[in-house]
Amino acid sequence: QVPLVESGGGLVQPGGSLRLSCAFSGGRLNPYDVGWYRQAPGKQRELVAHITSDGTTNYSDSVKGRFTISRDSAENTVYLLMDSLKPEDTAVYYCNAKDTWYDFWGQGTQVTVSS
Repeated sequence: QVPLVESGGGLVQPGGSLRLSCAFSGGRLNPYDVGWYRQAPGKQRELVAHITSDGTTNYSDSVKGRFTISRDSAENTVYLLMDSLKPEDTAVYYCNAKDTWYDFWGQGTQVTVSS
């Protein structure tokens, strides 16, 4: 059973918003660094947002200013709020939780930005 489960993907029009969730059932998520990756058809998987165990965040240039990554300790979940979505944001989005010993991946959630 995969301990990381993404949800929240779907079809949205350009300029719209979505919030992705990454829920962890393998213990406490707090000690892990968590990244959101995406992979579009025919392209390599790329890191778009990252949050460390102490809350430091980083974003790729392509999403900076539009996406926000956050973590909710009580919900054991990491979120990716995506605003001002563009057609080029269309991809399968994956969540990754990593620490010194473990490296977990979710199954992915599809995001499609189209009018």
